[in-house]
Amino acid sequence: MKKWFKAGFALFMVAVLIIPLAACGQDKVQTVKVAEVTRSIFYAPQYVALEKGFFEEEGLKVELTTTWGGDKTMTAVLSNAADIGLVGSETSIYVYAQGSNDPVINFAQLTQTDGTFLVSREKINDFSWDQLKGATYLGQRTGGMPQMVGEFVLKKHGIDPKEDLEMIQNIDYANIPNAFASGTGDFVQLFEPQASMFELEGIGHIVASFGTESGHVPYTTFMAKQSYMKKNPETIEKFTRAIHKAQKWVESHSAKETAEVIQPFFKDTDLSLIETVVDRYKSQGSYATDPILDEEEWKNLQDIMDEAGELPEEVSHDTLVNTEVAEDIMK
Repeated sequence: MKKWFKAGFALFMVAVLIIPLAACGQDKVQTVKVAEVTRSIFYAPQYVALEKGFFEEEGLKVELTTTWGGDKTMTAVLSNAADIGLVGSETSIYVYAQGSNDPVINFAQLTQTDGTFLVSREKINDFSWDQLKGATYLGQRTGGMPQMVGEFVLKKHGIDPKEDLEMIQNIDYANIPNAFASGTGDFVQLFEPQASMFELEGIGHIVASFGTESGHVPYTTFMAKQSYMKKNPETIEKFTRAIHKAQKWVESHSAKETAEVIQPFFKDTDLSLIETVVDRYKSQGSYATDPILDEEEWKNLQDIMDEAGELPEEVSHDTLVNTEVAEDIMK
């Protein structure tokens, strides 16, 4: 009886000690609401961080929402519907120029090039940019990074977007691929996987990469309101560390391995197509290998915006970019 009592008491004490510890551990898990501008293979490292449990390792529970638009993403952040936004850095400049007393700060870069490709209706073996002169070109939304980068690249190759070709911009973003597939336009600027899908289906042919042509820019970054970052410095640090783990994982693993990990986020896309897209983005250096948004990239962004006539005012790097968090977690 005494032995039974001692054994039972010991088990009771173990339970008494373990349950509070487990509850304590649960209390340390913090929920972070993230709004992504769109669902895209372009953001592969983010999905790797989610699927590989890198956020959980940092004690974070990430609730991801797709907002389908830069303006909607920024609205979610500004209204506190989201803690962190994944969107183009140009949006933080637009908000700042409107006189915000709580600016949105870029703290971790995810992609470092444009993610669009030039697709031709006809197969062109020896493509040159001057072949666009006189052609009909399906562009992107005015003021958005894809269109600004597109115009920047065209001008770089001596093409005036307003004079040398017929630029069509009155089609909603979601309907641009359908418009091209139905016969509108000689060339179109498309994201993946649509560009590769058109190649597979014989609808179009990828002839150039805007990401390669435009150089490094902070195309999509994680950002949060300055007030949120000041109130939650440890959360921002943990979040950035998880993203950096994912960046290193993608860099050190094959496109096939990455595709297999992120496939749950693209259930309607064939695995081989995901692999093709990951390989294309990885080979041209679109995935940032670290979260630091440096001054040269920031300058390139504003040069592109200025060239497009969309830069409301020049903003210094240290005003809207925080690299200290990224630098600290990389030490």
